[in-house]
Amino acid sequence: MSYLQPCFGYLKNALARGLYARENAIKRRAVRAMSTFYSQKPVPQLDHISSNHQEMYQLSIKDPDFFWGQLGASRLKWISNFHTVRNSDLRAGKHEWFIGGQINVSENCLDRHVAKDPNRIALIWEKDEPGKTVHVSYRELMDDTSRIANALKRQGVKKGDRVCIYMPVSPIGVASMLACARIGAVHSVVFAGFSADALASRIQDAGAKVLLTADAGIRGGKRIPLKKTVDEALRQCPEVRTVFVAQRTGANIPMHPDRDIYLDRAMESESSHCEPEPMDSEDTLFILYTSGSTGQPKGVMHSQAGYILYASLTQQLCFNYKPGDIYACVADIGWITGHSYVVYGPLVNGATTVLFESTPTYPDPGRYWEMIERLQVNQFYGAPTSIRMLLRFGDEYVKKYNRSSLKVLGTVGEPINEEAWHWYKDVVGEGRCPVVDSWWQTETGGAMIVPYPGPENQVWKPSCPLRPFFGVDPVILDEKGNEMHGDNVSGLLCLRSSTPGMSRGVYGNFERHLDTYYRPYPGYYFTGDGARRDIDGHYHITGRVDDVMNIKGVRLGTAEVEDIMDNHHNVAETAVVGYPHEIKGEGVYAYVILKDGVTVNEEVLKEELRKMVKKAIGSHAVPEMIQISPGLPKTRSGKIMRRILRSIAANRFDKLGDVSTLAEPTVVNGLILEHEKLLEAMEKKG
Repeated sequence: MSYLQPCFGYLKNALARGLYARENAIKRRAVRAMSTFYSQKPVPQLDHISSNHQEMYQLSIKDPDFFWGQLGASRLKWISNFHTVRNSDLRAGKHEWFIGGQINVSENCLDRHVAKDPNRIALIWEKDEPGKTVHVSYRELMDDTSRIANALKRQGVKKGDRVCIYMPVSPIGVASMLACARIGAVHSVVFAGFSADALASRIQDAGAKVLLTADAGIRGGKRIPLKKTVDEALRQCPEVRTVFVAQRTGANIPMHPDRDIYLDRAMESESSHCEPEPMDSEDTLFILYTSGSTGQPKGVMHSQAGYILYASLTQQLCFNYKPGDIYACVADIGWITGHSYVVYGPLVNGATTVLFESTPTYPDPGRYWEMIERLQVNQFYGAPTSIRMLLRFGDEYVKKYNRSSLKVLGTVGEPINEEAWHWYKDVVGEGRCPVVDSWWQTETGGAMIVPYPGPENQVWKPSCPLRPFFGVDPVILDEKGNEMHGDNVSGLLCLRSSTPGMSRGVYGNFERHLDTYYRPYPGYYFTGDGARRDIDGHYHITGRVDDVMNIKGVRLGTAEVEDIMDNHHNVAETAVVGYPHEIKGEGVYAYVILKDGVTVNEEVLKEELRKMVKKAIGSHAVPEMIQISPGLPKTRSGKIMRRILRSIAANRFDKLGDVSTLAEPTVVNGLILEHEKLLEAMEKKG
């Protein structure tokens, strides 16, 4: 039986009856009829991927209204049915889905599962303390969500208000996200490793007046003073009037009497019932800040219905999730992977999802594999950075634990190299678990190019996400914007289709949304990544082609780091690029030009610059390599030729290309000389 047959049975019957005629008016009536039909039916469970995949993929491309319309109607619980499936225009950067419908995301994640099986486990909190877990049922999660929602309402938070969440990976963090969704507030989760300055900038951009945090976080056995960071950030944000503080450690922390409220105490006095707010399909569910090629992070906005439909469908099909499985995505809730594949996707599907608070090496490099044995994890979704790091410790830490429960392994955040892919598949997965190497972005909301598990689709290639998901129509363009047809071609990866989970814009700056993604190549979504389509038609991601680095799976704009370092009183100019890093995949390499006449101790200066970056952005952005340089390779118009800097940082002097267009071609030799001196000095240090 086809894996989509439960969902497409009605669809096929409708086709046979001619219900979906091509005339738009008839089609709109059909969508309304289908939506009404499915609103009266139980949500179907999709089966695994079958050999019918290609047939369904072609349907999703040729008739997206037909394909997504029935899925939206059948998989989601609607307050009011939608009347139009989509209204999209890539030239205008517009994606609108399930127009006219009203929905509540929290209700889809909680209420309908509580009504069927309230004691089903929703969350397994793998605390930082080894071997300590907390199980949270759907009923308990809904009660906590409602209490937090009522506490927010008591503080005046209403539909459309922005609420900032700066919390560790925890059930209370998830409940805080769902509480915002329940009352129609827009949440902005900030990774609880960002500095006070980075937190402040995101609070200010979103215009948040309420913040939820914890007294502290615990990660790798170390206490992280979250409330202290919040207090420092809020010196720059006087508009924040309320701070809810959850107690993770019980640490003695200062509380501002007119602003700070212990969340636990506030919840105790609130009702466990909160009526879900009806939200239009296209209302904003959340803002998530991501780096771009300019210095200012951009707040990517995601909608209600389209986003959760796409997240839930990809979570189920890409990982072959079945009811009763234990699913573990070890991402932080502060990133899009945590939003889509720790929280929203699994919970819409009624899954049991693991919240991993710790690090892969605490208390030793066997932490992941011990957890898999103890919790009987079936699907495991991690980052190539962690896999490469654990590979260095050998096979011993893996093989000492029973991993027979594993069915699917996944990777996310950056391309995985072949050595790590083979180790992951052959050692961790014992050669029997498919590796789902997924490519997607904060802006896409969910996996876009990805292999599929299932016995009928055993095509697996190292470091290759293979093929597009349903509704995704990728193209490869040359630099002039011409489509490169056929196989065995390389170029710019773009999309020419609209999918329900796509970002709806950059908060407060739609022009930036257009300039970044839609104006570079009109009619396409520009991903900023390069790709190669091989002789079999499968896609390989070759990395970023713009001024954005991918550090440990986190996008970081070069301008963000440059802006901070340029503030040093001895620095005239900096240029930052990514370079190949054995563990992280890509590291931060900074070229620093001093002001005229300045004489400094280079090691002291480098340490000062690293501290500035850590304070302003976070430890993940700190440059590993800082080269004091005599100049930068610039064209006569003043543009920095970053390809030359990237080639030098990667020791690829044969890839410098044409330097004749530089204003001062001789500067390249000086950069190479300083680079070699830097490597020699680092080698002596060991």
